[in-house]
Amino acid sequence: MDPTTSGRFRVHDRRQRPDIDGDPDAGTNSTPTADAEEFVLVEFPDGPVDPTTPDAEDRYDPLYAAAEGYEDDLADAVDGLRPGFVVDATLAWTDGSARFREVEVVRETRFRFADDVEGMFEAAVETWEQIRAEGEPVGSITTRSNDGDPNGALYLFADGPGGDTFEEVRSGRLPVEPLVARVNDSREDDDPREVFVLRPAAHEFVAVYVVFDRDGVLAQTVRDTYDLGPGLAAGLDASYPTDDDSGGDDLGGGDFRGDDLDGDDLDGENKDDDFDALDRL
Repeated sequence: MDPTTSGRFRVHDRRQRPDIDGDPDAGTNSTPTADAEEFVLVEFPDGPVDPTTPDAEDRYDPLYAAAEGYEDDLADAVDGLRPGFVVDATLAWTDGSARFREVEVVRETRFRFADDVEGMFEAAVETWEQIRAEGEPVGSITTRSNDGDPNGALYLFADGPGGDTFEEVRSGRLPVEPLVARVNDSREDDDPREVFVLRPAAHEFVAVYVVFDRDGVLAQTVRDTYDLGPGLAAGLDASYPTDDDSGGDDLGGGDFRGDDLDGDDLDGENKDDDFDALDRL
């Protein structure tokens, strides 16, 4: 009997499986070929992770599961998985490769990745300029709606020569999970979020933007701006469970207001900087 692993996982991304063995024709029905697709998964730790412990990042090491070759109801369930979803799953291991034996979606957070984007929004650019002036490699702000309500946590990471921060994040080697957990803790809820990972063409940073309301105007606006799925143009009357639909919300909350540059408190009080998403995205 194949060994199994059961737990709660984040579907971090779906990608083409790397040709590790150098044989693109290798594989069987239970072992995907090198040109098949796989899921990048991150297992949720059993309890809180202290970020100061030496092995903190190791708690979020990615693992990989075949995305194709399933049958019947399991095939439908696996085909419906999207980056960002949280699932309860059992994985079976054969010759070092993992496949889903059972999977159930428990939360439909979405992760969306975009490289070489044009027109990076001003909240990110101005925050990055301040971070660079202070000589820091990372920083964060809280963004706010027109009404002054927090609507997102924006994290910025240096992406200088000799590195590839975007690929580190997308592959799961640089964990995003602690950032999402931090937002969930600050919001005191576990609602689905929308997480955008953006690398601008004109600046040497990578933005990880955790938008609090997956169905809100802010998430729709970012999707529209960077062509990352259904946004405001898709209409406000449809529900948003899949890539074919968009969620409705009141259009009054579609702007950025940045504060809290130290990133320790996702509900800072400095509201001097106003960033209008509809005008400046």
